[in-house]
Amino acid sequence: MADEIKLDAPLRTEFGKGASRRLRRAGRIPAVLYGHGTSPVHVSLPGHATQLALRVANALLTLDIEGKKPQLALPKQVQRNPVNDQIEHVDLIIVRKGERVTVEVPLIVVGEVKGEATIVTDQTSLMISAEATHIPPHIEINVSELQIGDAVYAKDLVLPDGVVFPGEPDDLMLSVQAPTAADLGEAPEAEAEEAEGEAEDAAEE
Repeated sequence: MADEIKLDAPLRTEFGKGASRRLRRAGRIPAVLYGHGTSPVHVSLPGHATQLALRVANALLTLDIEGKKPQLALPKQVQRNPVNDQIEHVDLIIVRKGERVTVEVPLIVVGEVKGEATIVTDQTSLMISAEATHIPPHIEINVSELQIGDAVYAKDLVLPDGVVFPGEPDDLMLSVQAPTAADLGEAPEAEAEEAEGEAEDAAEE
């Protein structure tokens, strides 16, 4: 089960850009909670704790909202300041234990391919279906047994129990190819000959 991160989430009574700026100056982050046919709930979240929590993709949050039962939620959209990368607003979606959700998780390459092969990555993340309380932080692709010419498709991924990939089984994740001259740090033959010719011309002058 995913670790639940508890955050206090008092209700907001003031809205608009000015109110949001005042909230952020006070160390809080404006947020809105949606889902399950309920009206949007406007809350504020603790700035530092939220920054830390949302470093993890699909962080499972338990919100302590005044006058309500603790509410499970997942981040749906996070707006960040383009200059300092600080979170400025969060849209949250209500989830319940046992409920399945579709989310995007990072793909992580582990191990090293044999020889001087090059890994060409086609996908850096994967859309999966999982229980809201059992979302894996990432999916690993172990390349230690792969050789030049091998490829990894969605059907080859090792997914945790209960996790499903809803896409096509033949979706390409990555492939292993022979290294190019650039990968090996070698100048192409034509460039080498050109450089040699220029050196000879300079010597004749």
